[in-house]
Amino acid sequence: MVQLSPGLAAPGRVVSLNLCADQLVLALADPGQIAALSPFATDRASSAAAEVAKAYPRTRGSAEEALALGADLVFLGPLDRMATSRLLDARGVQVERMAFPSSLDEAKTIIRRTARLLGHPERGEALAARLDAALQVTTGRVTALPYERRGYASGPRSMLGDAMERAGLAHAAPETGFGGFVSLERVVALRPDVLVLNDPPARVADQGSALLVHPALARLYPSERRISVPAVLTVCPGPGLVEAVELLAAGRAAAPR
Repeated sequence: MVQLSPGLAAPGRVVSLNLCADQLVLALADPGQIAALSPFATDRASSAAAEVAKAYPRTRGSAEEALALGADLVFLGPLDRMATSRLLDARGVQVERMAFPSSLDEAKTIIRRTARLLGHPERGEALAARLDAALQVTTGRVTALPYERRGYASGPRSMLGDAMERAGLAHAAPETGFGGFVSLERVVALRPDVLVLNDPPARVADQGSALLVHPALARLYPSERRISVPAVLTVCPGPGLVEAVELLAAGRAAAPR
């Protein structure tokens, strides 16, 4: 990864080929710095900044497009597009690989680093401060289980799990680590105070969603015992993550105990 040296001019032609980088570039760069975003930047199902991204060009994800756009800084994912990276490096283009965070501290580190690379460190500090401000919680123990399709639960070592803990929600299944499957029977036995759901279905659309509308969950977890946090808010560091933490903190404050 290339550091922006002190005194070096901020990049003027930034291209993002990574979904998470899209969102941070949109939040931290000047509009005039953004040459293009990734192919998925405007996908509402994938990006928390899809509407804002519509104002900017998008690429198909190739090094050739980045070069044609005169890119002087290109963001890639942590492990993808190795050939793209080599080609850009050979042409003297600065390449930054966006790390994948598993905690809020890691997310803040990425936010600050990206802001420095873009030439706006103060914006990174401001966004990190917003994330910290969203974590003001009251006292008292509230247990929660993040529950997704087919019974998957993000664990306490995931970014969602860390956000829950920092927002005052104790993970009901800490043994899941980064994440794992939790059976319906286990949920009933654990009896967490609330469920944290991402985009909960209103009806059974397929086998994956059937578990989430099971009568047992409907009985134990009416609407006041459910916190809805859209999945697109907890994948990437950025303003979407701030919104996710705010939803978790508000849900924790309103949770019956």
